[in-house]
Amino acid sequence: MNRMIENTRRLLAAGLLVLAASCSTSNTLAPSTPDVTNAEIAAFQNVQPGSEEDFILNVGRRTYFTQGSAALDSVAKATLDTQIAWLSKHPRWLLKLQGFADDPGASETALSQQRADAVMDYLAAGGIDRNRMWAKGYGKDRLVRDCPNTACRSQNRRVVSNLRDERDES
Repeated sequence: MNRMIENTRRLLAAGLLVLAASCSTSNTLAPSTPDVTNAEIAAFQNVQPGSEEDFILNVGRRTYFTQGSAALDSVAKATLDTQIAWLSKHPRWLLKLQGFADDPGASETALSQQRADAVMDYLAAGGIDRNRMWAKGYGKDRLVRDCPNTACRSQNRRVVSNLRDERDES
């Protein structure tokens, strides 16, 4: 038994060394990029504060739910609190809340609408004007992943917050 534990430790250590070596940084591929963790990525240097790209990159557009539920957990609330702060600073944007569900045994359309409504209610309670938002449940339409695996299906239990210039009921 001790030999098996020791072999497992050696394999894990070897795996970590391989992983560390593959993740090392180097300036040989991109000499113009500083070798620091917080260096700007070239493609995102022109992102304007208050833009849709700013929202997507810095705020978080997806709120996830547990199976069969439209209840907001602490992680969902933290994402929505970030959205509230951003939307409060940028009142020109409207928000389309798209709910999705891929929950066996549930009425996906009804559950997806409940999820979208829960997000809208939370944002409104945080000070975002309801006239800036609308919510629609899409059920199983537009799955992120179509798979039987429970962990994979969890990506489909979500509400996506999309910025809009004008109201879009589709």
